[in-house]
Amino acid sequence: MPDEVDVVVIGLGPGGEDLGARLATAGLSVVGIESRLVGGECPYFACIPTKMMVRAADALGEARRVPRLAGSATVEPDWAPVAARIRDEATTGWDDTIAAERFERTGGRLVRGTGRITAPGEVSVNGRTVRAARAIVLNPGTEPDVPPIEGLAGTPFWTNRDAVSAQRAPRSLIVLGGGPVGLEFAQVFARFGTRVTVLEAQPHLLPAAEPEAAEVIAERLAAEGASVLTGTPAERVDHDGVFRVTAGGEEIEAERLLVATGRRTDLAALGVGAVGLDERARTIEVDERMRAARGVWAIGDVTGTGAFTHTSVYQSRVAAADILGEPGPTADYRAMPSVTFTDPEVAAVGRTAAQAADAGLRVRTASTRIADSARGFIHKVGNEGLIKVVADADHDVLVGATVVGPGAGEILGALAVAVHAEVPVDLLRQQIYAYPTFHRAVESALADL
Repeated sequence: MPDEVDVVVIGLGPGGEDLGARLATAGLSVVGIESRLVGGECPYFACIPTKMMVRAADALGEARRVPRLAGSATVEPDWAPVAARIRDEATTGWDDTIAAERFERTGGRLVRGTGRITAPGEVSVNGRTVRAARAIVLNPGTEPDVPPIEGLAGTPFWTNRDAVSAQRAPRSLIVLGGGPVGLEFAQVFARFGTRVTVLEAQPHLLPAAEPEAAEVIAERLAAEGASVLTGTPAERVDHDGVFRVTAGGEEIEAERLLVATGRRTDLAALGVGAVGLDERARTIEVDERMRAARGVWAIGDVTGTGAFTHTSVYQSRVAAADILGEPGPTADYRAMPSVTFTDPEVAAVGRTAAQAADAGLRVRTASTRIADSARGFIHKVGNEGLIKVVADADHDVLVGATVVGPGAGEILGALAVAVHAEVPVDLLRQQIYAYPTFHRAVESALADL
């Protein structure tokens, strides 16, 4: 490792790898430090392998709908093909050699270890110090945030990493947390025959989403045999070969316990205090060019602007341009999209109605049921869902939208453009929507605004 380079990147998740590659390709000397796998959580334990699980579970779900549409079908779930596909196709046995070589081909230098800021412009790793003449970029990613529930520490509970690498579907599973991660795993395992109980401390599932979306998902999970308990925090965990979780005055028993209650970063371990940042904070505050402190940029989950791969890579472009001194757009999150890959999918962009009202906007909302559209009528089973649009009444533009239904993440694309470009609602009403499609329901929602 050289004593001095232009840029040190701590964390080679999707954004860190992208940024490091951009800067190295531009001719800067770059050291990328990674303590885990190059590529980050997404390709090994999140986006890619979990969606393979979802794809397999969706095939089972569709097969079980055959009797209401096309005759008869017998479904025998088998986890072995799922585990093999994750191991062989998604993660190559959780080996990051391909990703590491890809980064190094750009001219970046990979150092395996834990990076820590020790002084302005200095990072230590493996007992050595390297100076960053131009920039330190922080992309540390996150770890599961394990709540301080009595009895939980020391038990063999699962996190997302354990669930992804499971070699079989458990007989029974308790999921702590009704957010996107918890719900995707809950539905996947339920469709593979696992008896699933979801415990969410907040009043409804997907606490950050529109309440109507949460209602649809809760009903679907219940219809598929999962037990959903909202407003029910776990009070105690016991383990003696099986898990027993005390919640809401009763004891729930299961073979496995999945903790999906959020993510966190240890900023003290990252040494951010050396550049004047608060080591006790949960996130690092950055400006519109991803600057966190003099000579320091931060991107990804640690910025608190959305724990998504697409956010991190978006921020990497903004930060890279700033470090290179190039003109470029500043960060703009008003059309931030997100998709929860349950069945039906839950996709959202921009603000919810409550968030828009909290921001002081005069809000108008309208919604339509997917089942009431022609395509919903044709689809018949599995057609639950809705499209909800949120408008700024004073400026007649959409500031948010939520889609729940088959292919919701794809339908969201047009609404994301509308929010991002501030397309007037009247102009959206004049658009021609293909028939019979799910996205044509957008027209019905807009007509009710």
